[in-house]
Amino acid sequence: MQYFFGLYYHFLTETICTRSQFHKDNGIMDTKAVFTTLYSVCEENVAFFSGGPKGPQGDAARRLVEALTLIQDHARSLEPVISGFTAIYHHFDFDQIPANGYRSLVKVVRCCLLHIIHKGRYIASNRRSIFFRAAHNAGEMEAYCSALCQLRALLYLAQRLLHDNSHGNLFFQEESGLSQSFVREYASMHKGCFYGRCLGFQFTPAIRPFLQTIAIGLVSFGENYKKHQSGIGVAASSFFTSGKYAIDPELRGSEFERITQNLDVHFWKSFWNITETELLSSLASMTSTQVRVNRALSVPPVPFDLPLVSDPNLSVTVAPPVAHSGPGPVQMRLISHELREGQDSEELLAISRSEGLSLGLKTKRSPRSPCLLVHFHGGGFVAQTSKSHEPYLRSWSQDLAVPILSVDYSLAPEAPFPRALEECFYAYCWALKNCHLLGWTGERVCLAGDSAGGNLCVTVSMRAASHGMRIPDGIVAAYPATLLTAYASPSRLLTLMDPLLPLSVLSRCLSAYAGTEPQAEKRVEKVSTLSMVRRDTALLLRDFKQGASNWFHSLLDSNRVSAGTDFYTVRKSVSEASITSPHSDPPVPPATSQFSLHREPLKSQTCQDLASHHSPPSSCPLPSERGPEDVSFFLSTEDEQCASGSQSVALPADNSEMSCSREFPEGFEPLRSEQLAEMRMQSSPIVRNPYMSPLLAPDSMLRGLPPVHIVACALDPMLDDSVMFAKRLRNIDQPVTLRVVEDLPHGFLSLSQLSRETREAANVCVERIREVFTQQGPPLTTQKHRKLERTGQGVNVALEEATRLPRGTIQEEQLSLQGRSEIFEGHSSVGANRQNSAESRKINA
Repeated sequence: MQYFFGLYYHFLTETICTRSQFHKDNGIMDTKAVFTTLYSVCEENVAFFSGGPKGPQGDAARRLVEALTLIQDHARSLEPVISGFTAIYHHFDFDQIPANGYRSLVKVVRCCLLHIIHKGRYIASNRRSIFFRAAHNAGEMEAYCSALCQLRALLYLAQRLLHDNSHGNLFFQEESGLSQSFVREYASMHKGCFYGRCLGFQFTPAIRPFLQTIAIGLVSFGENYKKHQSGIGVAASSFFTSGKYAIDPELRGSEFERITQNLDVHFWKSFWNITETELLSSLASMTSTQVRVNRALSVPPVPFDLPLVSDPNLSVTVAPPVAHSGPGPVQMRLISHELREGQDSEELLAISRSEGLSLGLKTKRSPRSPCLLVHFHGGGFVAQTSKSHEPYLRSWSQDLAVPILSVDYSLAPEAPFPRALEECFYAYCWALKNCHLLGWTGERVCLAGDSAGGNLCVTVSMRAASHGMRIPDGIVAAYPATLLTAYASPSRLLTLMDPLLPLSVLSRCLSAYAGTEPQAEKRVEKVSTLSMVRRDTALLLRDFKQGASNWFHSLLDSNRVSAGTDFYTVRKSVSEASITSPHSDPPVPPATSQFSLHREPLKSQTCQDLASHHSPPSSCPLPSERGPEDVSFFLSTEDEQCASGSQSVALPADNSEMSCSREFPEGFEPLRSEQLAEMRMQSSPIVRNPYMSPLLAPDSMLRGLPPVHIVACALDPMLDDSVMFAKRLRNIDQPVTLRVVEDLPHGFLSLSQLSRETREAANVCVERIREVFTQQGPPLTTQKHRKLERTGQGVNVALEEATRLPRGTIQEEQLSLQGRSEIFEGHSSVGANRQNSAESRKINA
């Protein structure tokens, strides 16, 4: 039944969207049809349910009337705001592509209104039926009314962002002011309404069941996190306790909000790496495209030379990764649909791990491919490996008929910036050097990656250009993260409702990659195997009993309502057993709800070394012209006092000396959460480094990039990263394309097998990669040397220090005197050796 309702809603959406097209003469979207329909549906139902019978049905009717009345009030306030946005948001598009954060916010609001219209029409058609569930439909309307209230607050924030920003700029150019206000509002605003009945309402109907499954799995996993010491115990207990979250959407929403606000990055690493388990990876392998070569490689850390593009007589020395943990092997995965020459050589077998290909000696070998795809996976720099992305990589290898080298770079917080960049750069250079082992002729190479991997594609290319070596023939970046600072933008306002990218989770991933997140998880007391089994069994039986009890109570008490008559009252964060359990996470005291904690991280030496260096000059449009060194990138102590407040309301009184400006009109206040989100955003100048935030790179570095093809999502909180990065490249005449897919969440590549929409979006990436391989261009030997210009001495110092090994991260007794000297002079230093001359010299890039 839900499926057919989804199809009906999709038809309704298409019908109204057809009536709401842009006027050709002035480019303003007609929103009057949507609002007129909404008012009509609400008024008709209010007239019917007003003065209803007493008892449970009468109470449900009263709740429906209150919800519909408030929906009309919100809509009347939103109509002029949306009309104002539709009149101007085309100014922020890139190359006449209708996509930016302002458009996305308006689209989400319209989608919410369409859901309300659809639900209102359903109520009007079935309200006289004896099977009509008034309490259930009242709960649906209350949930969407709460969502509309929060969306109204986001549009008010976007209005101020539009007013304070420069023309065409999507990012607020400081982290104080509006950016600080946005972080404070996020920490206090209620978000549970977006994770209950309204979960994923903005996305295509085909993807919503999967998002609901993810949400149920997340809250079940979070409830049992650290209760069990074996993976079987966590999985089994999560399975038995998931029933209550499937039945009770309000419970799921409140628990989802609690988990996303309070748990650290290690929880997210554990949850996102579930796909790495042997069982799930085996199932994914069986359902994926079969390939002849799927070999895990461990490349030893050995330096080697590559020729310079400008003069092949000069060579560049590529040093192995050394940051934070010293020299170590780089892990990769070679995937090829066909067995090609060199892929079964003894030299490759010598660096292979346990996984490999099962082929007979007489297996036919295809000739080497002229093209190679080097892939960097996503995962917020903290989770996943190539194994998580293997299903679509196998499909790509077949569709493109090319071998794929996917890099398993080290993850934060154990290996913060720049370790991942070093390993990806080393892997790219190793592929250029050893093309004969990969079944590749060395002719054309493309870099591809999603999210964090898209960031690494750009920064690896920037580093290759700065070293004067061969750059890739093209970059295909899917929903890349190009700005890792706390700048506010309209698309980043979507983190309030995004089930995959909440702002609190993004901030933890950023802190981990910047080196300001503790890399060690709280240790769990070790016990014997027998006691562990007994303990897991006891907890499993208890959770099963609790889940069954909640299940039956939910079925028996179908007409229960939230406490109080006002449904804006945020429901308590539930599961009393989990809160009172000695194995659950301890409650966060009010003192820890501050946005910044002044303590030294375990691995922040790189950040400390960069604190004394300058950032890119003011030639780049972000940040403002006064220079990035004058910008406070995170909340200061005074700002914390401004942002502090009670547990229920985060905004303080406006009579203090450091009072915060009111973000909303008089008479309106968004819903507030019972507990502040724990936003641990510490000051670190490393986030302004161009190798971490390429959107802040100077023009001289961006001019060294190859053609860049970006595939973004219209409803992605990182949409503005893609739009602004494309604008920067276009402004300096760099070849760039931007394609925006509709109605899909961030990370659609990992969901490519779930629906027709995700498969089509993944095919867009395939077509962009094929364009890179088939494009016509001058030979690499005749290309202009794109080595980094040396005009900005301050920039060069900052870039050189960005990848320098911090002193003290490796015990000096482990290194020889000569090795220490080379590393501390700069592990990315380049040696240029003239092949036919007795005089050789070093070139530091």
